[in-house]
Amino acid sequence: MSHERTNEYASYIMEAMVTNVPYQIGGNVINDGLIPNLPREACVEVPCLVNKYGITPCAQPALPEQLAAMNRSNINVQLLTIEAAVTKKKECIYHAAMMEPHTSAELSIDDIISLCDDLIEAHKGWLPEYH
Repeated sequence: MSHERTNEYASYIMEAMVTNVPYQIGGNVINDGLIPNLPREACVEVPCLVNKYGITPCAQPALPEQLAAMNRSNINVQLLTIEAAVTKKKECIYHAAMMEPHTSAELSIDDIISLCDDLIEAHKGWLPEYH
């Protein structure tokens, strides 16, 4: 039986942590100021250094404003979706859907609310109770 190492990060991360031979990955982490012009609570992908101390995300310069704006339009929807999941409030689901660029470009506010209500009903039993 033979084995060939793949490009998956797991074995490289473990090797770097055990041997202290640094390895760099692209990691998804909470922003916490790593990209200064994106929300601190957003999940961002940045270069991360892996060694015996673990995984250390590396700060990046601010994105060009047009790219940051494009990212924020998606991040806003993600943060509102998380708020809906945490609070179990239908209103937060509506807000997330209203902020989604494609949805808001195609549907009225009343249609978005109706669509969300229909989706919640269709997935009853798979979702927690929203109020």
